[in-house]
Amino acid sequence: MSVATGTVPASSNRACCRACGAPLVRTVADLGLSPLANSYVAPERAGQGEMVYPLHAFVCECCWLVQLEAVESPEHIFSDYAYFSGFSAGWLRHAERYVAAMTERFNLGPHSKVVEVASNDGYLLQYFVERGVPVLGVEPAVNVAAVARAKGVPSKVAFFGRATAEQLLAEGHCADLMAANNVLAHVPNILDFVAGFQVLLKRDGAGTFEFPHLLRMIEHKQFDTIYHEHFSYLSLGVVLRLLERSRLRVFDVEELPTHGGSLRVFFCHTDGPHAQTPAVARVLAEERDGGLFSTDGYGRFDEAVVEIKCASLEFLIQQRRAGKRVCGYGAAAKGNTFLNYCGIGPELVEAVADLSPHKQGTLLPGSRIPVISPEALLEMRPDYVLILPWNLKAEIMQEMGAIRAWGGRFVTCIPGLAVE
Repeated sequence: MSVATGTVPASSNRACCRACGAPLVRTVADLGLSPLANSYVAPERAGQGEMVYPLHAFVCECCWLVQLEAVESPEHIFSDYAYFSGFSAGWLRHAERYVAAMTERFNLGPHSKVVEVASNDGYLLQYFVERGVPVLGVEPAVNVAAVARAKGVPSKVAFFGRATAEQLLAEGHCADLMAANNVLAHVPNILDFVAGFQVLLKRDGAGTFEFPHLLRMIEHKQFDTIYHEHFSYLSLGVVLRLLERSRLRVFDVEELPTHGGSLRVFFCHTDGPHAQTPAVARVLAEERDGGLFSTDGYGRFDEAVVEIKCASLEFLIQQRRAGKRVCGYGAAAKGNTFLNYCGIGPELVEAVADLSPHKQGTLLPGSRIPVISPEALLEMRPDYVLILPWNLKAEIMQEMGAIRAWGGRFVTCIPGLAVE
């Protein structure tokens, strides 16, 4: 779940769409200036400044791709990455269910090859390995790929695109199934990325993309999923057209609860054997009805974002003045977008706990809130725990249920303020 293709194309600037080249003029959300959401600050660098960049999402009025300008190269963002998928129990369960379903649906076994693009720490491919299915992970972050290899998951350190796919094909790799979970949004050269699947996928093979659904982001005001590592915000309609440009076609789609509402899009070669299901037309109709293919669908989103900021700050300021202690949970990228847009620092949220030892002991980018272990958070006995990755709320409330022993409560701010 990290990026898989490098090189920012010349067309990927604020002036034009990275998919079709049309001018970008309509704002979806302008979140001001922000550091890179996963650029955690080492304690010894606490006295140094950080680079900040515009965080401004536009929608292309020709092809309806929602996108940011590419302010940094993927090589800088992802070559040494702090996100490890394997630290979320819920995400591991999701991955294991995917493996079981794909193995049955496509009759995968020792005769097959599964390639995952942006394979991270082997969180998903490990379950294919357990079933005796040959795999290959493609992961650009050297530190993360090393963890996957330690799990017995063969991993190629590379950004993915047509050139990488051709190299892998020449090395004898050809995939019955290709997976890319939460990576399509991370690639600036999205056309080259998709073209790589056309090269590496067997003629009768299948591929899947998973990504947060733009329709749910708009509907549920999920502005915190906007950050520099996410170059694009995707709908089925947009992905369908991107695939068609590489002679690939969508044959099925599933709606998932992950990340506040995601899509799993199934695709194959244009002449592949997989029949299209009615789900494709149904989701496309939902997107049309939701206004994703007209300017009407984006008009009120920016205003809703401002209202969430005001309500969140009012709550936190009220707790500070009342002498209450507030800590956060989940040092996730979406939390960093939220904190920096709202201007929240350690004066309002004292610390943020996270399970990942790779983040503990660092400071959050921009806000400079210290990251601690969950055990340290419990020792602080906060009155409120602000859950930043709201998509994992149920899991976190169960893990941190001990705060209720002293009357502690949980808070989420998106899509609106809720105290439980």
